[in-house]
Amino acid sequence: MIDRSVISRIVDTAQIVEVVGEFVTLKRRGANYMACCPFHNEKTPSFSVSPAKGIYKCFGCGKAGNVVGFVMEHEQLSYIEALKYLGKKYGITVEEEEDNPEAQANRLRHEAMMSASAFAQKYYNDALWNTPMGKAVGLSYFRERGFTDAIIRSFQLGFAPDTRDAFSKAALAAGHPQDILVATGLSILKEATPEQPERLIDRFYDRVLFPIHSLSGRVIAFGGRTLRSDKALSKYLNSPESDIYSKSRSLYGLFFAKQSITRSQKCYLVEGYTDVLSLFQSGIENVVASSGTALTTDQIRFIKRFAPQVTVLYDGDEAGIKASLRGIDMLLEEGLQVKVILFPQGEDPDSFAHSHSPKELLDFLNQSEQDFISFKTNLLIKEGARDPLRRAQLINDIVHSISVIPDAITRSVYMEESARRLGIEEGILVQEVAAQRRKRIFGNYHREVLPEIEQHPQAALTPVPSFITQTYCATAEKELIYYLLKFGQRMLFTRNDPEHRDADITVAQYITAELRNDELEFQNLLYKNIFDEYSRIVQPPVPEESDLQSPDLEHQKYFINHPDIAVAEVALELLDERHPITIKHYRDAMEPEEQQLSRSVPKAVLVYKSKITGEAYQSLCAQLEKAQAAKDQAQIATLMEQIRILLRIRNTFSHELKRLTL
Repeated sequence: MIDRSVISRIVDTAQIVEVVGEFVTLKRRGANYMACCPFHNEKTPSFSVSPAKGIYKCFGCGKAGNVVGFVMEHEQLSYIEALKYLGKKYGITVEEEEDNPEAQANRLRHEAMMSASAFAQKYYNDALWNTPMGKAVGLSYFRERGFTDAIIRSFQLGFAPDTRDAFSKAALAAGHPQDILVATGLSILKEATPEQPERLIDRFYDRVLFPIHSLSGRVIAFGGRTLRSDKALSKYLNSPESDIYSKSRSLYGLFFAKQSITRSQKCYLVEGYTDVLSLFQSGIENVVASSGTALTTDQIRFIKRFAPQVTVLYDGDEAGIKASLRGIDMLLEEGLQVKVILFPQGEDPDSFAHSHSPKELLDFLNQSEQDFISFKTNLLIKEGARDPLRRAQLINDIVHSISVIPDAITRSVYMEESARRLGIEEGILVQEVAAQRRKRIFGNYHREVLPEIEQHPQAALTPVPSFITQTYCATAEKELIYYLLKFGQRMLFTRNDPEHRDADITVAQYITAELRNDELEFQNLLYKNIFDEYSRIVQPPVPEESDLQSPDLEHQKYFINHPDIAVAEVALELLDERHPITIKHYRDAMEPEEQQLSRSVPKAVLVYKSKITGEAYQSLCAQLEKAQAAKDQAQIATLMEQIRILLRIRNTFSHELKRLTL
C-alpha cells in the first residue's frame, strides 16, 4: 500500500490536462478540453477533460475517471504503477508500505482526523448561528463587515465560544479520541501543575473562524480572528501543520473558486480571508488567498492546474508590496502569466469591494490591471531615478525576474520592453539574463575558460525558443552521445579551477542541463533512448583525481554489451577511434582529447542548438510563404515575430561559433 497522504498529494498535484495532453491532442472548448477518444476509434471528438473537476469522460464509449484512472487505462498499469508513474512525473517519491496493522492504523488515523475536523466545523458553525453569544458577537461581526448570510453559510464560517474547553468536551462526548483532537491541532493538552491536573483545552476560543478546505471540499484546518482589542493577543491564529493540513500546499477559497478559475482562465490572488469573501460576494469568484503566508511553489502549481494567468492584488502599502515581490518571481518561474493590480492608498480588496458596486469593482479590476514588468519598473524607478547605484540595482531586479521565466519568447518580449522602459541597450539585458539563467543551473561558476565564448558570455545558455518543436539533427545529437559515453563522468569544470568556480560540473551534467533548460529532446529515437537510459543508470560521480579512467569505462561496457543490437552498434562505432566524429576536428591534434573538453563539449552543445535553430528557420520561412499565399494576417504576424526572434538568436550563435550558422 501507498501512504494516503502521498496519494492525496499526487492526485492534487497531477494536472489532468497536462497528463492526458501527453497522449492526445486536446482543444479547449469552454471550461473543458475535447479530443478524439484514445480508447476507441472516432472521427468526431467526444472525449472531454475537465480541469476543474479533475476528471475525463468519453461520451462515445463511456470510459471515465480521474488522472490516475486515465494512466491505468491508457498505459495498462495497475493502480500502484500508475501512482508511481505520476509520482515520477511530478517529483513525488512513492514508496509502498506493507498492508500491515501499522499501515491500516495510519489510514484509520487519517480518517479519524478528517472526521474530527468535520465535527469541529459543524460545532463552530452551530455556535455562530444558534447560541446567544455566537449571534451577538460572531454573526454581528460578519454582518457589520458587510457579509451576507448567504456568503457566511456558503463558506461555513463559525464562532468559537470564550469557554476554554467547550469544544474539547463536546468532541470527546461525540466519541473523538483525545490524541486525534491534539493531532489536528483543535485541542491542546495542558500538562498537570500543582494547582490543576492534566486537561484538554481548546486552541480556538472567543474568535470568529474561517474553515480551510481541501481541494475536494473537506475541512482540514481553521483560521481564527480575535475580536478583542487586547494587543497581547495575536490577531489571527491558524491551525498548526498536521497529517491532514500543510500550510504550504493550501490556498484559502480554492475549493469554491476552482470552477470559476477554469472558466475565466484567470485567478485573482489576494492575501487574506476577508479579501476572498468580499470579492466572491461581489461576483468575482475566481479568487484565492495565500492566507497571510509567503507564497509557495506548491500553491502556485495548484493555481496553474486550473489557469495560466494570475493577477496579484496589492493594497496601497508600498512597503508591504516590496516585501512580497519575490512571490511574483515565483509565479513567473512556474510559467504563469502574471499581472498586477494596485489599489488606491488606504484601500485593500476587502474595503474596496464593500465601498463600490460590483460593476465598479469589475471595471476597476479590468482597467487597473498591468503587466508585472510595468508594475515593477514603475514601483522601483521612483527611488532610483536620480541614483546611479539604485538604478543599477533596479535593472538587476528586473533582470532576475525575466531570467526565471521558462519560455524563451516571453523572455525576449520582456527584455525588449524593459530595454525601452529603462533606457538601456537590449543586448546588455540579453547578456545579463543569460548569465542569471546560467547561475541558476550551475551555481556561481562561470565559463570564462572558453576563449571562443569569452567575449560573449550570454551565449553559454542562449535559449532556444519554445516554438521550435520538431527538428532532425542526427549528426549533432550523435556528437553529444559520443561525449556522454566516452567522457560523461569526467569533470568538465571544477571548483578548484583558477577561475574560482563554486561547483564541480561533469560533462554529463553540463549536457543534460543545457538540453533540459530549454526543454530540448533528441529527435533521433535511437539517440534519445541512449540519452534517456544513460540518465537513468548513471549516478552522480565522486571525483577522484587519481582515477584517470573514471566510471566511464563501466558505462561504456554496459552500452557496448547492450541487449538492443542497435544501441550496441552505436556505442561501438562512437568509442572506436577508427571512426572519429566531426567534433574532434576542433581539437589540436597534439593535445589529448580529454584536456580539450572545456572547449569541445560546449561547442558541441552550441553546434546542436545552431542546427536546431537553422532547421527551424527554414521551416518558419516555408510556413510564412503559405500564410502569405492564404493572406492569413494573424498567422503572418506570429510567424514574422518568431522569425525575428530566431534570427537574433542565430546571430548570437554565429558570434559564439566564429562562423555563420547553417
